[in-house]
Amino acid sequence: MTQSDTATVALARGGDSEAFRALVERHSRAVYRLAVRMTGSPQDAEDVVQETFLKAYKQLGRFESRANFGTWLHRIAVNCSIDLIRARAHRETGHDTPDLEELGAAADAGTRGHVSPERLMLSAEVQARVQAAMDGLSPMERAAFALRHFEGHSIDEISRSLGLKTNATKHSIFRAVRKMRIALEPLV
Repeated sequence: MTQSDTATVALARGGDSEAFRALVERHSRAVYRLAVRMTGSPQDAEDVVQETFLKAYKQLGRFESRANFGTWLHRIAVNCSIDLIRARAHRETGHDTPDLEELGAAADAGTRGHVSPERLMLSAEVQARVQAAMDGLSPMERAAFALRHFEGHSIDEISRSLGLKTNATKHSIFRAVRKMRIALEPLV
């Protein structure tokens, strides 16, 4: 049986590097999923995960034990993702999109090669359109949308993660959904 986050955080605060490693192992997949949804890039998501845990380690003394460690960590990940998205806007705006060979390999792994080239092309087009629609969202809208629709978090959890009031969270999600519907209308 694993220790609770509260007990593990207490050990990590005391300098136990194995305890912090346990926190990383316990939460890294969720942070990575969120970062991929927000950044649209597995490489950027890996950077966000590293930055998130680095900041968490440095700020561990500021974590309030009565709070949920996962929520606190999500908030750091959201902020790191937003920072990366803003920095990216100042650099090159293009994303590396997977080529057909990569998509084919992924499809073969999942369906044992029963995917037609036409379906593969359509899948790549849908992925590109969804990513373009996500890119059209503000960083806060993207965070709220990803937490709600990809991660399945409640409005209250999203509010805590983003540091917003409930109505502001609902409004961000509403704006994101509206923008996504408009952008993806030709596909639906």
